[in-house]
Amino acid sequence: MDIVFIQGLKIDTVIGIYDWERKIRQDIILDIKMSVDTKVASTTDHIDQALDYKAVSKRLIEFVQSSEFQLVETLAEKITQIIIKEFGVAKVKLTLNKGEALTGAQGVGVIIERARSNYKAPTCC
Repeated sequence: MDIVFIQGLKIDTVIGIYDWERKIRQDIILDIKMSVDTKVASTTDHIDQALDYKAVSKRLIEFVQSSEFQLVETLAEKITQIIIKEFGVAKVKLTLNKGEALTGAQGVGVIIERARSNYKAPTCC
């Protein structure tokens, strides 16, 4: 698989567990690596055959700005679900950086990896 990436996508949102965090908007920064096969797109040179990273970015901005999660883990999980389910990506590695939320640290957050197989419906009986 090839990697299409979005690096340093800054989005403001309500995120955090403390009362003061629930009253303000904070920037999060996303670094996203999406595993896709780019061979067809590279031969046709047409956006319809490619993962449209602008469309992914717009969808994530819309979602994150309207969200109000307490935990970065929850937000990260929801973001990977959107990328896999709505854009057909095989695998995602997401770094969600909450910035300077911890005194003395340049950043805090979570790094998660999810694959399409994590979201398949379980087989029955």
